[in-house]
Amino acid sequence: MTELAGVFPVLPTPFRPDGAPDREALLRLADFALECGADGVVFPGMASEVETLTPEERATLVVAVGGHLRGRVPFIVGASEADPAQASARAKEGAAHGAGAAMIMASPEAGQDVAAQSAFFAAVAAACDIPIMLQNAPPPNGAGLAPQAIASIVAAVPGIRFVKEETLPCGQHVSAILASCAGKLDAVFGGAGARYVVDELARGAAGTMPALEFADVHARLYRAWRSGEDGEARRLYNASLPLLMFQAVFRTRATKEVLRRRGLLAQTGARAAGPKLDRHDEREILALLADADAQGLFLAHRPDLSP
Repeated sequence: MTELAGVFPVLPTPFRPDGAPDREALLRLADFALECGADGVVFPGMASEVETLTPEERATLVVAVGGHLRGRVPFIVGASEADPAQASARAKEGAAHGAGAAMIMASPEAGQDVAAQSAFFAAVAAACDIPIMLQNAPPPNGAGLAPQAIASIVAAVPGIRFVKEETLPCGQHVSAILASCAGKLDAVFGGAGARYVVDELARGAAGTMPALEFADVHARLYRAWRSGEDGEARRLYNASLPLLMFQAVFRTRATKEVLRRRGLLAQTGARAAGPKLDRHDEREILALLADADAQGLFLAHRPDLSP
């Protein structure tokens, strides 16, 4: 049994001004995750702009992250691929460099076909020597499987030991998966940017896997919840939620802007599709950061609130 619990931020991929991945900046962000008290690290995932990375870039960065962490915290490698042979190869690549589990998206190509999803994960598991985390994200990125479908796939593929649930309503799905997969999973995690984290924890989720920019806040929230300090957990949640809702629109661009404001990232360039921040959006992030800072959200790396 592999034990995973707590806050596992997904590292973004920094890019240099010439558009190439910035390995050194990525490793500094990994250090920030550890400084925040993160219980583990995930790379690469959707928050890493994984779909924009070449196979060579992806492999190089996985090797760098795994080697840098050196087992100090659990490392979950993102191994999603449309081809199960490629997914298992990605999982092996991560395992060779310290990953203890492979996060793999339920195939959007297989859709709601439980038999096809089961065949996909069975093929990956047969060639993979580390536990699988089934990532259930909504379309168009994922398949958006119903809890009973996930239970059927988990029953058919013992190599799946974890689920990251991101399909709405996330909390209800966490409850249903835990009930229907009792004894067959080691843990269920929440995702969806930690926008529903308190509800997920209350329903038995083992933790959350959000983007990186508020890893310190999420680590404090998780520890407060586990200590029975529900009021403090909810205070941190309520203070961070406006920023998380903004991040839901702009995704990695909002993440990178917040990290820049916190002095943790110099370049905010992104390859991913999606809306870009305009000047008003930048002012809105600044206002939201100022509100959060006034509520004591940031204990270190307080944001630069200059215009």
